Amino acid sequence: MSKERPTIADVATRAGVSKGAVSFALNGRPGLARTTVDRILAAADELGWRPSSRARSLSVSKAFALGLVITRDPAVLSSDPFFPAFIAGVESVLAPRGQALVLQVVTAGEDEAAGYRRLAQDGRVDGVFLSDLRHEDPRIELLVELGLPAVTLNRPVGSSPFPAVCLDDRPGTVAVVEHLLQLGHRRIAHVAGPPAFVHATARSQAFTETLAAAGLEPIGVEVSDFTAAGGTEATRRLLALPEPPTAIVYANDRMAIAGIGAAHQAGLTVPDDLSVAGFDDSELAEFVHPALTTVRADPFAFGATAATTLIQSIDGDGDVADVELPPAQLVVRGSTALLEE
Repeated sequence: MSKERPTIADVATRAGVSKGAVSFALNGRPGLARTTVDRILAAADELGWRPSSRARSLSVSKAFALGLVITRDPAVLSSDPFFPAFIAGVESVLAPRGQALVLQVVTAGEDEAAGYRRLAQDGRVDGVFLSDLRHEDPRIELLVELGLPAVTLNRPVGSSPFPAVCLDDRPGTVAVVEHLLQLGHRRIAHVAGPPAFVHATARSQAFTETLAAAGLEPIGVEVSDFTAAGGTEATRRLLALPEPPTAIVYANDRMAIAGIGAAHQAGLTVPDDLSVAGFDDSELAEFVHPALTTVRADPFAFGATAATTLIQSIDGDGDVADVELPPAQLVVRGSTALLEE
């Protein structure tokens, strides 16, 4: 049978003081001699006493938790290349502090705003991460209305009172297109993410502008939804063009890997007949055949930095500045090759 968790009363008995004195010492309140405080802290350490999250939250009106609302189909979230690593980064900061992450997954058609309202009104979190920023994002105004601190993942279009943690996607996308141009490709297509998302638009604009700088236009642009099924269908449409592309740049790895499969089904060989590039450098990118040329981001560092920034904002550490992470970098592997015509 496991030993019961030690209590404040146990600490008081071990230190030879009242429970009130223990509370004063453990919460850093003045009024006790230094020697008494040291004796109480030593007793707490000897007993292995730690305050419960609930007790801490009641004493300082904090939840000691941060919130993340994700609008995704739960069935595909586990294979998402970004959020599992991002959450791991967040937990690397929260776990040592005894804090928690409250995750809400909102499916299509559900009221996303209601998720944020529940988190705020129930006092379940002290602040939230705002991901998948949209153009004219209504959630920023909502969080201001709710009085809920936040950190935005990348800088929103328009004004925002919240600090932002930013990872610039553009240099990685530019590098992919320049890599394909150097390999001799001129018929280059793009499978883009949903245009409502700021990061999807940024990747698409970088793709188009880099081709334009070389005097070219995309052979085709297909808008998809970041899913494997969407990537497959978009690839089939591009390959059915009268002049199909010799290279396709995808807005994420999941669509790119599905695109390799669609190319094989069409009787093409990657990269001999079609070069393929993704974005994210997800775990599978290195192990598909051929290994995927992609753009490496660091969602773990993104999560850790975002958590640290949000905690600073909640704790009122002055004006918390935006944080610029190192930009995403091109990783060249076997799915792109010199064009031979």
